[in-house]
Order: sequence, then C-alpha cells, then structure tokens
Amino acid sequence: MAMPDDDILAPHRPRSGARPRGPFSGTEARGPIIDQDGHEIRPEALEQGFREFRFEFGQGSPFGNLTREQRVARIEAIAKLLDVAFILPGTNIRYGIDGLIGLIPVVGDIITTAISLWLVREARALGAPWYLTARMLGNVAVDGVVGMVPFAGDAFDVMFRANMRNVRLLRRWLDKQPRI
Repeated sequence: MAMPDDDILAPHRPRSGARPRGPFSGTEARGPIIDQDGHEIRPEALEQGFREFRFEFGQGSPFGNLTREQRVARIEAIAKLLDVAFILPGTNIRYGIDGLIGLIPVVGDIITTAISLWLVREARALGAPWYLTARMLGNVAVDGVVGMVPFAGDAFDVMFRANMRNVRLLRRWLDKQPRI
C-alpha cells in the first residue's frame, strides 16, 4: 500500500480539521525546560534571553573595537606569517606563506600582494603619514612585480620580506609618536 504524497510531506497533519493529539502538538511546553547541564530553566529567564539575543550584520568592524597596540600586534602577526613563519630544514633561511603561495603562478602573487596592500591600508588607518605609506607601497610593488618571475621571484620574496620591512617602518614611526 502506497502512502499519499500528503502523508509523506506532513505525516502528522490532521485530515478532518480536528486538533492533533501528539505529545508535542500544543503551543506551550508540558514540563520543565532543562539545559545541557541538567538544570531547569525558568520561562522568564528564557523570554529575557530571547529579547537580548540578536544578530547585527554590517555594524562596525568584524574584529571589534581594537586598540592601537592590538592593531599593530595583528599587523605584526600577519607580516610574520607571510614572511618568516617557517625555517627551511638544515639551514637558517626563514620563509613564510608568501613564498609558498607565490609558487602558484600569477594568482599566488596577486593574493599575497593583496594581503600586503591590506597591511598598508591598516597602517594608514593607524595614522601613518603619506610618505611612510608611499614607501610601504613601494616595498609591496617591488615584491609583487619581482615575485611574478617564476622561481627567481619566489626566492626574492623569501629574501626581500616586504611585509616585515613595512612593519619595521611602521613600528619606527609609531615609536616616535607621542603617547595619547
């Protein structure tokens, strides 16, 4: 015997307009609400939680309101990941994911250059003057253009370390600024 399509899509729907008689068919709960630790949750607390629970998309920065030092620390961490995160075994040569991603022809260099440009943008957001950002952009441009050359450009990426240079420039400038 085959089931009608209505029973497959909504198996517990009453056909004659009568109220459903299942154990969870009512609008209110029939017993205590228990959390994952086995404690009972009062209905008032649950209602209060639903009023406070909300999502705010497109409101502010996804990283929250970071302090200046936290932003600089984030820039330094990304620069280290890009340029000096790993050591070539058996040598003292340090490299980062910039050198690894750069092995992908053209696309890899575009990706790493875009990340480097984001670091320059963050430096500008921290208040870096135009001459400093121009020098940082020059480092990124040299790294990006020479990095396009297959293999030799990747070796240059490993040795030039544009992101670490830019962080060093930014840190020197920030150290000269008065503390607010």
